[in-house]
Amino acid sequence: MHELRIAHLYPDQMNIYGDRGNILTLGQRAQWRSIRAQVDGIQPGTSVDWHGYDLAFFGGGQDSGQTLIADDFVQRQAAGLSAAIEDDLVVLAICGGYQLLGHYFLTHTGEKLPGIGALDVHTVGGDRRLIGNIVVDWAEAGPGSPARLVGFENHSGRTYLGPGVKPLGRVVRGFGNNGQDGTEGAIRRNVHGCYMHGSLLPKNPHFADHLIELALRRRYGPDFRLEPLDDQLELKAHSVMVDRVT
Repeated sequence: MHELRIAHLYPDQMNIYGDRGNILTLGQRAQWRSIRAQVDGIQPGTSVDWHGYDLAFFGGGQDSGQTLIADDFVQRQAAGLSAAIEDDLVVLAICGGYQLLGHYFLTHTGEKLPGIGALDVHTVGGDRRLIGNIVVDWAEAGPGSPARLVGFENHSGRTYLGPGVKPLGRVVRGFGNNGQDGTEGAIRRNVHGCYMHGSLLPKNPHFADHLIELALRRRYGPDFRLEPLDDQLELKAHSVMVDRVT
């Protein structure tokens, strides 16, 4: 039996707007294919062998929750996680998790939270929240796959991309990274950061499968392919959201 080993970073502190639903979706879509999914919660103070994982998920949190785990993340996890990322570990990071994968987050109160620099991005807190449903033209959409992603964003941070990353997609409706340049999220190697809560993956089964397949190709070889699932209901929900927002 194939296995999918998932690390869930700080599940108690970084879990807002349904982000835990992404873990449930990854596990369920693996299990429907008879792939054993193992999910380990990575708590503050935990020592981690990152090379033992196929996929890492890092959700969003309030600024207070982010502050609580920022030092632990940088001091305890940065070296091992960064090395695994260079070895093509698959990562999905949303909102606060996305920000901490960058160089730093300068909060609206002037506190500078260092990140681990795995993504060439930085974030500056704003005085107005960027809130609402978001639709994005997905940069990595494959043949036969829906070309868009849908989600919900609620963030005051404005994230700016450096030359070392490319956007996850272009904003069709919503604010995205900063409400100015039309980008949403960032990709480097197998790391995907974004601001899409909601939960993201239940509404975008094509994106969930993209991440799972990347992770299992890393473990089992480039010829690994996921068996298709009957996603009529999921894709109908996806289409309803796209039509409603656009």
